[in-house]
Amino acid sequence: QVQLVESGGGLVQPGGSLRLSCAASGIISSINAMGWYRQAPGKERELVATISRGGSTNYADSVKGRFTISRAGAMILVYLQMNSLKPEDTAVYYCNAQDRASDYWGQGTQVTVSS
Repeated sequence: QVQLVESGGGLVQPGGSLRLSCAASGIISSINAMGWYRQAPGKERELVATISRGGSTNYADSVKGRFTISRAGAMILVYLQMNSLKPEDTAVYYCNAQDRASDYWGQGTQVTVSS
């Protein structure tokens, strides 16, 4: 089992920055990849960025060049640095971890981009 706790969401003006953090606990050694997903009101949850245990990253086209995913401590902490935020980035952001058998999700953190 893996437990995930997100932090760092909030209200920011367009063009601003936020950094989200995800702390993992439990059987960390089983995690193959971690990532961030988001869900805006009335829309399906979508991938934002992922990072593998080996360090490979993947980004949604809509955030390439603006967001950066990184990790610390061998999948214990995962960050999402979000720059040049746009109103369309407004959503609940969820941390995700995957092992061979399961997906694990955090409780979500709200990001609102508005003037």
